[in-house]
Amino acid sequence: MSVDRQQVEATIRDLLAGYNKDGVELTPETDIAADLNIDSADVLNFVMEVEDAFDVDISLNELSDVRTIAQLVDLVAERVGA
Repeated sequence: MSVDRQQVEATIRDLLAGYNKDGVELTPETDIAADLNIDSADVLNFVMEVEDAFDVDISLNELSDVRTIAQLVDLVAERVGA
């Protein structure tokens, strides 16, 4: 899959839209769990959607270091070579 960082970020924002029930503005600094007020089960569902969208695996150890959209974009972009 050939994608660039902007495509990774756009896809992640699109996937997050379904979890953004309060209409929070999504910025690179948005804290996925805290700012969007989503629970750990929804976070895991969201991460599975990201994994499926980019055909990557994200371990729980890696996920524990990811809080913001920018950090998730960095992780996925690194995996897909963006």
